[in-house]
Amino acid sequence: MFARWAQIVGPELAAHTTPEGLAGSELTVAADSTAWATQVRLLAPQLVRRLSAELGDGVVTRVRVRGPVTAQRRPGEWRVRGSRGPRDTYG
Repeated sequence: MFARWAQIVGPELAAHTTPEGLAGSELTVAADSTAWATQVRLLAPQLVRRLSAELGDGVVTRVRVRGPVTAQRRPGEWRVRGSRGPRDTYG
């Protein structure tokens, strides 16, 4: 499945997604943007049917989609100096 991903899902979807792992019958797919992650979540039932047709019934029963990994925001990064925090009433 990993070697034939582009043949199974098509070139457009394969350009934006990568199969990461198969745990039991759950396939984890990484998407390169949040828009593509949403698209794959919507296409998950068709994707499971297509994978079942190519690989056999029960090999993949669920698709888990992971969006892009972004840098974590540090707590307080967007804080205004001199503000009183949540008690600040702008006046």
